[in-house]
Amino acid sequence: MILQLFTVFAKIGAFSFGGGYAVISLISREVVEARNWLAMTEFLDVIAISQGTPGPIAINAATYVGYRMAGFWGSLAATLGVIMFPVIIMLLLGALFSRYKEVRIVKDILAGIRPVVVALIASAAASVVGTTVTGIIPAVVAVAVLVGTTLFKIDPVLLLSLAGIMGWFMYR
Repeated sequence: MILQLFTVFAKIGAFSFGGGYAVISLISREVVEARNWLAMTEFLDVIAISQGTPGPIAINAATYVGYRMAGFWGSLAATLGVIMFPVIIMLLLGALFSRYKEVRIVKDILAGIRPVVVALIASAAASVVGTTVTGIIPAVVAVAVLVGTTLFKIDPVLLLSLAGIMGWFMYR
């Protein structure tokens, strides 16, 4: 199990372009759909906790899933797996980018990647919307947070905190 956790999260780390939100669909596919390590509802809880704690979503989720599946050594294996390739890639790209950032082909490649990152984030949102927006109140909250963060630039931490407090009152 330890080696399997490492390899699954190394795969996720190697292909998690676009950061935390883009990686959610990859983690969901591997952890929920392909291996049934977590149910979708538990996975959504992991994502919520991962967003509410310091650090990147992928690392927090890997640590939780690893711990859930194999204790301390599982969390260590999953965490090391998910960070291994990004650390190597960032070291290499950082050195190359600082040297070639003004080269036209580099600018063009980055311009081509940006829409893919947006699509990956949208895919992650689409994959979880059906299990989280289960009624009129969650739909109103989701729309209000979307409007609050995009139009009014309200701090997401504040909105998460308010939603948590609201959930505590509504669902207890």
